[in-house]
This record gives sequence, C-alpha cells and structure tokens, in this order.
Amino acid sequence: MTRTQFFKIVEIRTKIISMGTFSAGTLYAVYTTHTLKFWQFILMGLATLCVDMGTTGFNSYFDYLNGSDNASLNQEEDKVLVHEHVNPTGALIASLVLFLFAGMLGLVLAYMTSWKLIFVGAVCMVVGFCYTGGPYPISRTPFGELFAGSFLGSVLFLISYYVQSGNLTLHAVLASLPFLLLVALILSINNSCDRISDTKSGRRTLSILLSEQGNTLLLKAEFALSFLLSVVLVATRIYPLLFTPFLLLGFLFGYVQCKEMFKLDFSEKTKQKNMIQVSGIYLVFCLVFLLGFGFDMLVS
Repeated sequence: MTRTQFFKIVEIRTKIISMGTFSAGTLYAVYTTHTLKFWQFILMGLATLCVDMGTTGFNSYFDYLNGSDNASLNQEEDKVLVHEHVNPTGALIASLVLFLFAGMLGLVLAYMTSWKLIFVGAVCMVVGFCYTGGPYPISRTPFGELFAGSFLGSVLFLISYYVQSGNLTLHAVLASLPFLLLVALILSINNSCDRISDTKSGRRTLSILLSEQGNTLLLKAEFALSFLLSVVLVATRIYPLLFTPFLLLGFLFGYVQCKEMFKLDFSEKTKQKNMIQVSGIYLVFCLVFLLGFGFDMLVS
C-alpha cells in the first residue's frame, strides 16, 4: 500500500468535515469561557483526525468485503481496494492502528479533563466501527443519516466543547444542532447518488426507502432547517448577533450549490461533483461560524 493509496482508503479529503466540527466546538467553548487550553486543543484535534480516518478505513474495508464496492457497481477511482487491487487486510490493520492511537490520545485527554471522556470516546469508536462493520452495519439501514449527523455533528461538537470548558450546557447542545443537520445532508446526498448500487448490494438506506419526491423533500429540509435553526439561535443570543451577516453569506453560497446539485440530479455519474459541492456547503458554514464568532470576540 502506497501513501497515496492509504490517503484514498481513509478519504483524507473528507476530513475537513470532522475538523470543521471540532474547530467550531472548540471556538464555541472559547467564546463562552474566554480561554483556550492549547494542549487539549492539539490532542483533541489529533484524536478526532485518527478516529475519522480509522472509521473511513473500516468503511472502505467492509464495503469491499460485503460487495458494496465492486468494479461493476462503483466507478469511483478512489476505491483503490476495488480498482487497484490493494490488499484489504492492509486497510483493516491501518484502521486498527489509527483507533489504537486515538485511544491513547483519549486516555491523555481523560487524564487532563475527566475520566468520563473514556466512555464517550469508546462509544464513538464502537459506532465508527459498527457503521459498516459487524453483523448489522448502521450504514445499511435507514438510520445512517441520524448516526452520522449525531456523531460527526453534535457529539463531536460537544466533546470538543467539553474538552475546553470542562462542562456541558443546554446552549452548547442547541448550538451543535445546525452541524448535525448539515452532516446529515452530506450523507443524504451521498446515499442519493448511490441509490442504484446500494439497492443491488442489499442496503436499505433512507434514500432507498423514500420515494424520489420524499427524498428530494428530505434534502431540502435538511439544508433549510440548518440555516433556519441558526437564525433562531441568533435571535435567542445563543449565537452572537454579529454572526448574522456571515450566516447570510453562508446561506447564499449553500443555496447556489444546492440549486446546481438539483439540476445535476443525483447518480453515480454526478456523485463526485455533488459531494464536492455539499462538502463545500459544510466547510463554508464552519468557516463563517469561525469568522462570525471570532469577529464578535474581537470587537467585544
């Protein structure tokens, strides 16, 4: 396995999602506590990256093993286990090593914060493994969007917040919800593009169970509700008022991207472009979140 193949197996380009959530959760803690704990920030960032890469590595391994990824159904060049005949055992070992390293970082973080973090981190890794592994993979059920949105959105945001602040608040939980909805949107777009291949491989994702009209409604609702909820959070001062112009820019960018995706439609042929666009929506939302909160702290 070459370095390039390793990065394709763990889909390194998609790590902007978890790192965006981690950064936002950390900033929200700094915004509320006015303190940045530097070493906790570094360790949490590394642990987040390792868990995310390990989860994707397991995803690549088990999708190859159960036939979800095969040459006849999947034309994505990044699927190197399929198209470049990389030994799948290498992907499994790499994922286990990444999880082991994340666990070691988690122990250090727990020592620095609270031993409760060990349990939370263990649950996250179990969910990461079970997303595509085990006898009943979550990704093959209608609950994939819920689990991905919850863990890559809200849970990661709240862990990052807790590592910095030392506690959890209702405001922090509410502040994490737009991230949950946007991560769910990313997975919904992915599953919408994979409907045909997922159906043939026996998956029962939400995109498959819903009618075409229902699936379209779901995608639009996830996008609209994420920004509508953000407006409510500004109105209730959970998000600062100065976040508003940045939020508007994020919404306008996302709206344009969504229009283009719906024009393209959702299929295996349009998947790569659609995933770039929906990931861009999330990245821009994280960016305007950082800019909005950073600007508010700067002028306060």
